[in-house]
Amino acid sequence: MINSLHHRLGLFALIAGTAAGGLALNAQAATQMDFSNEYNASSIHAEGDAWFIQRVEELTDDELEITLHTGASLGFRSADHFYAVADNAVQIADTLSGTLGGIDPIFLLSSLPFLADDVESAKTLYEIARPEYEKVFSENNQVLLYASPWPASGIWSKGPVTDMEGLQDLKIRTYDRNGTEILRNAGAAPVKLSWADVVPQLATGGIEAVLTSAESGANGSFWEHLNDFSAIKYAIPLNMVHMNRDAFESLDASEQDAIMQAARETDAHNWEVVKERVAQNYATLESHDIAIHDPIPDAFRAGLEDAATPVVDNWLDNIGERGERILEDFDNAQAPQ
Repeated sequence: MINSLHHRLGLFALIAGTAAGGLALNAQAATQMDFSNEYNASSIHAEGDAWFIQRVEELTDDELEITLHTGASLGFRSADHFYAVADNAVQIADTLSGTLGGIDPIFLLSSLPFLADDVESAKTLYEIARPEYEKVFSENNQVLLYASPWPASGIWSKGPVTDMEGLQDLKIRTYDRNGTEILRNAGAAPVKLSWADVVPQLATGGIEAVLTSAESGANGSFWEHLNDFSAIKYAIPLNMVHMNRDAFESLDASEQDAIMQAARETDAHNWEVVKERVAQNYATLESHDIAIHDPIPDAFRAGLEDAATPVVDNWLDNIGERGERILEDFDNAQAPQ
């Protein structure tokens, strides 16, 4: 009796599913894709990704549906994204560039210390280097869509860090190889951590300071653990938004055009938004009694730049001629006309 009932229920589910599938086919159901981001939904990157998704849906009349998963809810962090997208485990991802430095040193470019410390120069550097980024993604079954710039990285800490002495033996989180090397050179005790691990490590005392932007600290409610932010303007690192090539090529021509148009628009949008974000972040920090040290003392800046020189030299040794060409083009673009 029970087996017979289970059989009838299973048959009904099969018939219903087949019918539903036929209806969906007849209605030409929207193509669905997943988009992974390890940062909070209120972060500048997740908001930029949501803006991109909205434009895609507008341009395709909702025939292409993209679901954004923030906070690493799919189980992927930035370091996982490159191969997850290459394998189509997720179709699109927003990835902190420096976490891909082991794949190709080009991904460490945007976090080279004190190379580009304002939005305009960071954008120039990105535009010069974009063909190199695109090449690496293309060789790994992916399409580069757009970049998401961060506000400049600074140091969050429990007390003021405004000189080289304040860095000595400081257990500070870094986000890529460049930051780890420069802070080690400066006398700190850096620990490279994914964003998802930062707040838990702050809460347990595993770290006592964080290299990141005012933006990230505001999103992570760092005032629950830390009291100071020093705007060292170390770098304006990029996140890269990349898509599986097979998923892209499975779309019809009009949908591919919509994806790329939305990507171009989002690129321009993100670079404008980041300009406004620092003032907003500082207002939030001040409302939570965070002491903001901006600008930092010249002597502190000079000490950090000294610690940074070997990092840039090492990057050039690793990347070779193309890195030299990018930096030469960047220097030329920055020179007074």
